[in-house]
Amino acid sequence: MPAALHIDQVSKSFGSLKALDGVSLEVAQGDFFALLGPNGAGKSTLIGCIAGLLQKDAGHIAVLGHDTVRAYRQARRHLGVVPQELVYDPFFTVEKMLRIQAGYFGCGRDSWPWIDELIEGLELGDKRESTLRALSGGMKRRVLIAQALVHRPPVVILDEPTAGVDVELRRGLWHFTRRLHDEGHTIVLTTHYLEEAESLCRNIAILDRGQVIARESTRDLLARHPYRFLEVKTGSQTLPETLQPLQVGGTQGQWELRLDKTRDDMGAVLDTLNSQAGGIRDVRTRDARLEDVFVEMTSREARR
Repeated sequence: MPAALHIDQVSKSFGSLKALDGVSLEVAQGDFFALLGPNGAGKSTLIGCIAGLLQKDAGHIAVLGHDTVRAYRQARRHLGVVPQELVYDPFFTVEKMLRIQAGYFGCGRDSWPWIDELIEGLELGDKRESTLRALSGGMKRRVLIAQALVHRPPVVILDEPTAGVDVELRRGLWHFTRRLHDEGHTIVLTTHYLEEAESLCRNIAILDRGQVIARESTRDLLARHPYRFLEVKTGSQTLPETLQPLQVGGTQGQWELRLDKTRDDMGAVLDTLNSQAGGIRDVRTRDARLEDVFVEMTSREARR
């Protein structure tokens, strides 16, 4: 069974800037996959190469076994991409725009019931006859998702789908996305909301400066992080000097400390806080979140 996405040694440069430097990835069919990275890491460039919007300099990309250059029609027929930018024709109604989009993929009237289902599933029913220029930013983003799905692609790429939308809309979009995944679609997600990737995605790749620096399951990536975190409130507004190297957040008596699981003794840290920081008023611990792992792997210090 071919991979949903097969990316092999893909490179792309813009003048002297190497946006992608030998990127290799494979996304299995049915996966919910996160492609993460800081701004400028190469995520959008890679998506552009997958979708055929950019011509790669080297390497090979296939969608469900269809080469994106030699068999581009089949590759694009199996792929739906929700772009990061709000790109739309302002003069068509929502329903008309979706029917036109379906026509680009050779889908006729038999696709209209599916379009109706998309409109209702994305809560666009009361906007069916509205022109796109009359919609809010969040509603336009819903239309973009519907456009990417009109031809029922088995592989869907969501490039920052919740950027700039409110909490209620974000929850609605993720409910719909989970439903798509449950129905068998392969989902590839890019997002700066790392809690979304942590809760939704089974596997993660982290891209940094055009290279893949991590590719593993979400569970394994979190498990191998060597730190745990201590959030504590003390009676003093000054953190003892011996503990200051452990501080990663907080101030004025409310501290967040990062402890190495293999070296730092939490009991000794708590004793120091109790005896030298005016006593402990409140305390809790937590394991590393995906955000902690991401920052640790992509920080300037880690890249040196």
